[in-house]
Amino acid sequence: MYLVVNIIGVFVFLAIGFLCSKDRQAIKWRSISIMLVINLVIAWFLTSFSVGRTLVGGASNLFNGLVQVAYQGIAFALPDWVAAKPMNFVTSALLPILMIIPLFDILTYIGVLPWIIKWIGKGLSVVTGQPKFESFFAVEMMFLGNTEALAISSLQLKQMKPARDLTLAMMSMSCVTASIIGSYTSLMPGQFVLTAIPINIMNAILITNMLNPVSVTPAEDIIVKLTDQDARAEDIGSGSEAFAQEVTREDQTTGKEPFFSFLGDSIINAGKLILIITANVIAFVALAALVDKLLGLVNPWLSLEHILGIVMFPFAWLLGLDNGTAFQFAQYMGTKLVTNEFVVMGKVTEIVNTFAPHYKAVLTVFLTSFANFSTIGMIIGCFKGLVNREKNELIARNVGYLLLSGILVSLLSAAIVGLFVW
Repeated sequence: MYLVVNIIGVFVFLAIGFLCSKDRQAIKWRSISIMLVINLVIAWFLTSFSVGRTLVGGASNLFNGLVQVAYQGIAFALPDWVAAKPMNFVTSALLPILMIIPLFDILTYIGVLPWIIKWIGKGLSVVTGQPKFESFFAVEMMFLGNTEALAISSLQLKQMKPARDLTLAMMSMSCVTASIIGSYTSLMPGQFVLTAIPINIMNAILITNMLNPVSVTPAEDIIVKLTDQDARAEDIGSGSEAFAQEVTREDQTTGKEPFFSFLGDSIINAGKLILIITANVIAFVALAALVDKLLGLVNPWLSLEHILGIVMFPFAWLLGLDNGTAFQFAQYMGTKLVTNEFVVMGKVTEIVNTFAPHYKAVLTVFLTSFANFSTIGMIIGCFKGLVNREKNELIARNVGYLLLSGILVSLLSAAIVGLFVW
């Protein structure tokens, strides 16, 4: 019975995307169908075949290994924090970022990541039939993060029509940055974290193309490149490649930034990210506790989690969960959207492995994304510094679509993975 409900859930989430579409007639159903089938195959392979499970298990072990190496650096500076059992949230999940982000930045510096992004993006565009840049952007977000991918794509954003910029803003709600996957796998089952990532990429493209279908002509389906004198369009490869072309052109006259200067900036930026995440977690948890206190004055039963649980319950139930589990899951869903994924991961990390396999899978996949209210603010703030007022206002007017896109991608990804884990 629960499998049937889960299957129905997949179609319900797609139906919501269709009903809320800005232009239902323009939806490219062939492309949508291809992406849905690819996602089902990926989920099936990674969860049901020993080879697939070995692949994601190996990737999870790799990231957990990086975290363990990072602990050696942390132990040198803060031995008491690492020796404490259990380690606090900042030590176990966030401080490893100080090593992992510079590692990925080094891969970018030597050209490895731009090359990977370029060819995965090209393959994704060919297979899905989606515009080149949207495909590249989906891959860029996975490696670089939403605001970082937007920042290095500023020239492209300026050249594209406003509707495509809105599509990218909606896609930005569903990314996961590779540099913090180690933090996720230290808190949640790594197998499902790694399974969620490629599925989220495909679903971000799928859902945004249902909610905001945009016709792109061959003349518009290009990657923008900055030339010596002006901005012109050329089919070159990816947003990061466009960025690399700009950097290369500047380097011819100014010289490439020295490696250790680059590395120092990367480490500082990693430290800033840790402070931002820590501040957000502390503030949101404290504010949620304050809201619970105020609600408790009205009725002892009332709490933010209970209210959010009621609102999100139908969607949780459609993931193939029994009523009691669905209500608990709905509370986690609501808390994640109001705060962020780290708040919920911190709550369940000690008990998640006691959950039933299906519940553990759908919860982990749902949490593996940046879809929450604070991400909306980050995206709007980023666009304000990159594009003109017309495009800013369009994105600001469609905040509801940004949130809906992020929620639907997370639900659809969880539902697809849940089909194969029981």
